[in-house]
This record gives sequence, structure tokens and C-alpha cells, in this order.
Amino acid sequence: MRLTGKTAIVTGGGSGFGAGIARRFAAEGARVMVADINMDAAQLVAEEVDGAAFEVDVSQNPSVANMCHVALETFGAIDILVNNAGITHLPMPMEEVPEDEFDRVLAVNAKSVYLTARHLVPQMKKAGRGAILNIASTAGLSPRPNLNWYNASKGWMITATKTMAVELAPAGIRVNALCPVAGETPLLGSFMGGDTPENRARFLATIPLGRFSTPEDMANAALYLCSDEASMVTGVAMEVDGGRCI
Repeated sequence: MRLTGKTAIVTGGGSGFGAGIARRFAAEGARVMVADINMDAAQLVAEEVDGAAFEVDVSQNPSVANMCHVALETFGAIDILVNNAGITHLPMPMEEVPEDEFDRVLAVNAKSVYLTARHLVPQMKKAGRGAILNIASTAGLSPRPNLNWYNASKGWMITATKTMAVELAPAGIRVNALCPVAGETPLLGSFMGGDTPENRARFLATIPLGRFSTPEDMANAALYLCSDEASMVTGVAMEVDGGRCI
């Protein structure tokens, strides 16, 4: 029960890594808001963890502002924020990615971190504590061709994490990132350019441990970084990637 008495928001919590993190946080004693653009998915996970569900588009300021307002009204304070919601564009040459897809990737993967900070950091500063976890990617550390703008958005998130960590440390707020390799999530097929046995084998050959990241892998790492056990850890981009970045 390492998160007893803590409250958390997990964006993109209705599926994949976010759902795994929400489940683990709740099992460790936290009260969790499961926020997702898919309200049905958010409600299913929230019911499972006895938490709150909220429909949010993390790229839109009014939606994020409303999420944070409701979370603060519901829980009184937010101790942990997990910026997990993310999207990608399909693999293709960088110059062929449509402008609207580029805009959407940067809005969901990068602008969302700015928006949640705008609305939650003031409350965390007032409380003198808080843990923010940004779900980045190995793509931000070891980029692959044809996912250029997705890679760039995750590189942005890693740099933002380190900058936030330095600025917010005096306020007692820790900021870290996780960098998973692709996992069994709704985005897997997009990363691979189609979920086929051949593409899976090709992708797995790049991971020394020979498997994808799982929601449980991410939940274990997230639990540590957001718990008081990591009270001296801030500004790290932890690889949960089976050795891919070596």
C-alpha cells in the first residue's frame, strides 16, 4: 500500500499502459481519476478500481481545465499526475505526413503536458509536494525512420521532463519520465505499420529481452517513481525497453 492516502490523475487511462498504471495505483491505495477521450473505456477501468472517470481531450485547454477542476473538487488535492495519453502517425517518410496529423501528434503528446502543468502545478506548489510522470518513449532516445514527428514529440517530452524537474524541485515537486518500447497497446499496429506476424518478429528482433513492454511493466516502474520511495529521484527518463536503447 505504497500510495495510501494519495490521489492521482492518469490520462489515457482507459486502455494500454494507462489502464495498467491506474490499476496498480489503486491496488496500492491511491484514489484515481481515469481520464480518457473514450469515456466508455474510462468508466470500465474506473469501476474496476473504484475510481472516478472523466472524458478529456488532453490537447484542448477547456477540456483539461475542466478535468483538473473536477479532480480537485472530487479529491481535494492531486498528489500524482501521469501524462500518459498519446498518439502517433502512421509510418511514412517525414515529408508525407499530413499537416493535420503533425498538428494532432504535437498537440496530444506535447501540448497536453503544458496544459496539465498550467492547471495542476499551482495547486502542487501550494501543497509543497507532488509527482508528475510523463510517459515518453524509446523513440525519443533512439529514433526510428518513418516515425519522425512522433519521435520528435517524445524527445520534446523528455526535455520538458528534465526542465520541469529543475524548475519545480524547490517547490517539492518531482518530475520524471518513462520510456517504454512498443507494447501490447492500441498503438502497436500503428508503430509497426500493421500488426502482422512478420512485423512483430522484425520488431522483437530489436529488443534484447525479446518481448514487448506490458502495462504491468509500466505500472511497476510508475509506482516506484510516483511513490515516496523515489523521493530523491527527479528528472530521469527511465527506459523500460528490454534493452532496446543499449
